[in-house]
Amino acid sequence: MRRYLADTAATEQLGGELRELLPAQAVVFLQGDLGAGKTTLVRAYLRAAGFVGAVKSPTYTLVEEYAIKGQTIYHFDLYRLAEPEELEWIGISDYFSQPCLCFIEWAEKGLGFLPPPDIIIRLEAEGNGRLMTLEWGKP
Repeated sequence: MRRYLADTAATEQLGGELRELLPAQAVVFLQGDLGAGKTTLVRAYLRAAGFVGAVKSPTYTLVEEYAIKGQTIYHFDLYRLAEPEELEWIGISDYFSQPCLCFIEWAEKGLGFLPPPDIIIRLEAEGNGRLMTLEWGKP
């Protein structure tokens, strides 16, 4: 699936639509440069799921957890990882040993320690907006 996102509102709309498309348990890799809208997309997904609190980027915490209507959602940002082995220190395998939905930004920094993605969402600059590409299935 491919879609042009003209602005932040279009990215937020897509995040809301993903609430209906994504399974309750999956690993989603979010790919794109800094400022591409990855966190905006997750924030919109969480809002559509019913979350009303602050949604911040996990750039410094590495992971943020959200419990919404019996579903656990983790939002990872691995941008600051120096080595993939650092994921062992935060107990990464524990996150994937339970039913949950995991959004992972900068997953390439954790290769070898992450499960393969069920879904890959790419956000790339195109004109004044973004081109979103969604791929299902493991590569």
